[in-house]
Order: sequence, then structure tokens, then C-alpha cells
Amino acid sequence: MKTTLFSALALVCIMVSANLVAQDVEGSKDPSLFSRMPGWRISQYEENQFGSYEFSGTKGEKVTVEGSKLIVSYAWAGSGKKPSSLQVIRNYQNAIKKIGGSVVLQKGDDFCTLKVVKDGKESWVEVASEVDAGWGGFIVTVIDKQAMTQDVAANADALKEDIKASGHASVYGITFEADKAEIRPEADAALSEIAKLLTRDAGLKLLVVGHTANVGDRDAGVKLSQARAEAVVNRLADKYGIQASRLVSYGVGPYCPVSTNQTEEGRAKNRRVELVQQ
Repeated sequence: MKTTLFSALALVCIMVSANLVAQDVEGSKDPSLFSRMPGWRISQYEENQFGSYEFSGTKGEKVTVEGSKLIVSYAWAGSGKKPSSLQVIRNYQNAIKKIGGSVVLQKGDDFCTLKVVKDGKESWVEVASEVDAGWGGFIVTVIDKQAMTQDVAANADALKEDIKASGHASVYGITFEADKAEIRPEADAALSEIAKLLTRDAGLKLLVVGHTANVGDRDAGVKLSQARAEAVVNRLADKYGIQASRLVSYGVGPYCPVSTNQTEEGRAKNRRVELVQQ
């Protein structure tokens, strides 16, 4: 009798343990673009309202995409034989094609970059699998491309105080299209405050310095930061009537960071326009 009872309790414990293993981590969900492959559970989950990720482009080049970010890691919890890495990759490739997307790049049997424009929204996807080796699961990273909602705008009075105290002021409200010098519409709030600062003090002359995060080729970062600084100077002159002779553009790329480049938050702080008093 005792042996039978012990065996029954052991079976219950095994069933409960197996059920817990098969559960997704709390608060997690599958990407909206894809259904779940049978037998897999979500083992790790990260969701950010706004972030960036370096995807591999058609020739393996790095393509930085910004927007809402989702990273989902899947671990095998099914019974029977586990699918191969290639099966996982092919499933996601076929799924993206069915909704009008495309395969940007495939490397081997365990990695691919996908892209789709659906309902006016551009989404980039990376599927990286270690099903056949490593830890035995796969990771799906999705960025729904979008401009960041700018919650904090530059203020002319605050900029003036920063320049008075230290000779320079950082501006984070000037945003650009990814990897381009094209100013986004939401940057107008910050640009108008800079124009207000210059209008109030007719004798003020500024260096407009572009900064990038330490991502990718450094020389390319310097060129991009220079182009962005020039775009700011041109916009202040063309749209706000500021004399171009009062402004000098300069790009330093990743060489003057104010935070670590090892985190997204740090890289966001390093991407900035700085006003330096001449």
C-alpha cells in the first residue's frame, strides 16, 4: 500500500514538474506576425517600447533599425523528435512570405533576416537558431520600425543655462532616419527652441556638433555625424532664418561618448547633437 501511494505521489510530482517546464515565462507572448511552432515554449522574453537592433542586410552589412522591440527565446518542451534548425528557419521564412514579406538574408541552416511591410508598418525579423547545437533553442527578434515619441524637448532657457555654465549643451530631441542625415518631423520642437535661443541672443555663435554611438565602422560614423550636423545648420538657416555665419557644423562620430556603448540606453545617450559656444 505504501509503495503504491509513493508511486502515485511520484507520478503526480513528475506531471506537475513537466507542466511547469512547459509553461511560458510570465508575461510573455509570441510576436504578432507569427503563430507558435508546436512543442516550443518561451524561455526568455524582452519587450521594449522603443529600441534598436543591428540586422544583417542582403550582403551581410549591418542595418540599424529603430522602433518597438521584441526578443523571444524558445526552448523545446514537446515530445518526440525535435525539429532541426533548418525546419525552424524555413517555417519563419514561409510564414513571412505568406503575408507579403521577403527573406533579406539566410546564412547556413540556422540564421536569417526577414522583412515585411504590412498595414503601413515595416517590420524586420531575425531568427537565430541553435537547435542543432549550443543551448538547443532559437531566438526571434522583431523590430517594428517607427520614430521614437519624443517626450522631452529642448528648452531655450535650459540650453542657455547649460551653455553659460559649461560652454556647451546636449540636445536629444533632434532625431534622424536610421543611418541617414534626414531630419525627422518630430525634431521641429527642439530645432525651434534652438532658433529661439539664437534669436534672443544675437551675438551667440555656435558649433553644431554631431555625435553617433560606437556602432559599425567608425569612419562611417564620423561622416554620418558631420552630415547630420550640416543638416541641422541648414534647417536652422532655411526654416528659422538663422544666419548661417553664426553656425559651424562638425562631426565627431563615436569619439566623444557620454555613456557606455554596451547598452541601448547608453548608445541612445551618445547619439546626440551638441551646441558648443564659439
